[in-house]
Amino acid sequence: MSRTGMIAVAVACVVGLAGCSPAPAEETADEAPVVQLGAPGEENRELTPSEVSELPVPTFTAADVAFVQQMIPHHEQALEMTALVPSRTQRDDLPLFAERLEVSQTDEIEQLRRWLEERGQAATSHEHHGEGHLMPGMLTPEEMAQLSDARGTEFDELFLQYMIRHHEGAVVMVEELLTTGEGGQEPQIFQLAQHIDSDQRVEIARMKRLLADL
Repeated sequence: MSRTGMIAVAVACVVGLAGCSPAPAEETADEAPVVQLGAPGEENRELTPSEVSELPVPTFTAADVAFVQQMIPHHEQALEMTALVPSRTQRDDLPLFAERLEVSQTDEIEQLRRWLEERGQAATSHEHHGEGHLMPGMLTPEEMAQLSDARGTEFDELFLQYMIRHHEGAVVMVEELLTTGEGGQEPQIFQLAQHIDSDQRVEIARMKRLLADL
């Protein structure tokens, strides 16, 4: 990665972290330190406010757009799965959990669509959503039919197993975006991806506990 790229990553990370945790009263987000990563053998250096003001703000890339366009149908399938819960489970806790999943996935879909709209990008891409294409963790039509046909304990186990896999797929998508070097540097997409990753991991842990209870 170029020196400019390393600076951009450092800036994005600082912005992302600042959005996730409250700043002390005496220090605002604008005063948070920005670190320039040193070249091999060199030390990192904290930039001055004037140097920070001159840094180019990373813009979104084609990889960012593809990530958002793919995450929308990925989340939409999760909503299809949660819609099956009330009429198929016999547990009291699973419908409540499915309702929370629905709220979080719906909220993230709205954020994803808004991100695309603000950048003049289409909500879908034929290149990435051609017939037969599935993002990581997504269920095949046959698996969705199997889940729809199940009832009682069989449904509960299948739902949790499939939704855990589904969420793990979303985590993989985030990791690919942030580690390939092709996207994830724009501050807004960085924060959005981190938010999705955090939500998925919390829900995966909860689902694994529910599955163990079965």
